[in-house]
Formats: sequence, C-alpha cells, structure tokens
Amino acid sequence: MTNHAAAMRYARALLEVSQTDADPEGVERELADFVELMASHPDLGRSLVNPGIPLARKRALMTELLPRLGDLAPVTRRLLVLLADRDRLAILGEILDAYRDRLMELRGVVRARITTATQLPPERVAAITKTLENATGKQVEIETGVDAALLGGMVTQIGTTVYEGSIAGHLSRLRSRFLSEA
Repeated sequence: MTNHAAAMRYARALLEVSQTDADPEGVERELADFVELMASHPDLGRSLVNPGIPLARKRALMTELLPRLGDLAPVTRRLLVLLADRDRLAILGEILDAYRDRLMELRGVVRARITTATQLPPERVAAITKTLENATGKQVEIETGVDAALLGGMVTQIGTTVYEGSIAGHLSRLRSRFLSEA
C-alpha cells in the first residue's frame, strides 16, 4: 500500500472515531501541533521516522513524550502510538492533510486555488468566491496565487479538478489544434 493510500485510510478512520469519541477540530489541532513539534525539533523528528531505530525504542520515546504534551484526546494518543508501533510516523503530515480535507468535506467546505497573472483585488476574490459557492453549493475557501506566465485569465483548481482559463492555456490549445490540422 502506498503512503498516500495509507494516509487516506488512517484519516478516514480517525475522523470516524473522532466524531464519536472526541472533538474532530480538537484532534486536528493536536495532530497539527505534533507535526509542528517534529518539524521544530529535527532530532526528535528524525528519531521517530528513522527506519534504523527499533520500533520498541520509538514506542518508548512516544510513551515518554505523550504525557509531556498535555491533555491530548485519547484518540490522538492512540493514533500516535499506533503509528509509532507500525513505523508510520513519517506519513503523519499526509494523514493530517487528508484528515483536514475530510473534515472540511464534513463541514460542507471546499478549497479552491486560483492562479492569475497579476494579484487579484479583494473585491474580485469575493465575487469569485460567491460564484464558486453558487456553482458548488458549498462554502468555498479560496487561496490565491500569481504566475506571470499565464499572461491573463485564471486557472482554478477545486479539489482535483482544474479549470484552465488562462490566455497561455488558450494559446497552447490553439497551437496544438493548428498543428494537428496542418
């Protein structure tokens, strides 16, 4: 099983359990804090993900570390110990991303990424947000980006679907069409 597939399964199971046994948003914050802890303490992070360190030592490290992290939800504690036992702490960041996506889906929120050739004014972002909310029937959280290579127009990504509306994209399609007809 690939890391991505494993992360998706862990995230799905975690959300199911956290809905009944804990606060799903609280679990998300706790996981994010632990990912940040591993990133801010590189020696700790390397120790927990290094395949050369025996699983028993990783479990012992996790067992010693968890009480120092404060009042974590039992589901979060169980997940972290389980990941240490299965030598899967390296995919914790992917699990967190997948968990966040599922949590947003549960709340009826969808992420959209809009890339344009120049920075969009806030009122234009608000208008695009409203249009996307009407089209999807969900609340939309927009992240904007700038790529001067687009020349104009925009590229919108909602989930895994990409809507290519840039001038560079149109020119590329025209060029391909002209070359195929020649």
